[in-house]
Amino acid sequence: MPSSDTSHPKTNFLKKVFSEVPKTYERINHVLTLGLDVLWRRQAARIAAASGGTRWADMCTGTGEMACYLSRLAASGTVIHAVDFSMPMMAEAMKKPEARNIDFVVSDVKALPFPDESLDLITISFATRNINLSSDILTHTFAEFCRVLKPGGRFVNLETSQPSSLLLKKLFRFYVRLLVKFVGKLISGSHSGYAYLAHTIPRFYPPKELSDIMCRAGFKNVTYRKLLFGVAAIHQGMKP
Repeated sequence: MPSSDTSHPKTNFLKKVFSEVPKTYERINHVLTLGLDVLWRRQAARIAAASGGTRWADMCTGTGEMACYLSRLAASGTVIHAVDFSMPMMAEAMKKPEARNIDFVVSDVKALPFPDESLDLITISFATRNINLSSDILTHTFAEFCRVLKPGGRFVNLETSQPSSLLLKKLFRFYVRLLVKFVGKLISGSHSGYAYLAHTIPRFYPPKELSDIMCRAGFKNVTYRKLLFGVAAIHQGMKP
């Protein structure tokens, strides 16, 4: 498994960005997606929760939206861990009413503090682009997720994607280029953070490529569901 890569320039940059945006992070997401990110997270949470088990972890939890949705769906006795390397983001998450039911863990997800085969479920939402330092590093990170999952454990990934239609792809990229930097900076005051977001969204993997990376990391039965003509997707895989 790869060690924690806290010295990587992109990691340090992201720590700085996420220290600037916690208070406005969710509001900007809702504005930019016209509220669809809420529906997509809830949909991914329902898919994830249906897999059962008693120990779940939400990776790169940020302000804890997905962890909170999971806590509402979890059966009594389920332990939910929320993992992130940004203390300012997690501090915002801890203000939520559901936080009392969540175990917050400060960690780089590339080197998790969980024993082998200790979790039943892992989720990550709209953060895979941030840990995509390269396809190899993303593969190793997903392999780390696989390591800590029990056999039969599930991994559910919600992320922006690429529409298969060339016209829709061009329209999607035009929308991102036109609004993300402007709206993000206007609301948060962080120019670099939302310039980065506008840069990464059009360059992230289409759904089949992300499926292949999950398979290389050790997951089986990998499937995906496109959302809004492919501008986002929910992937899921199982540890054999």
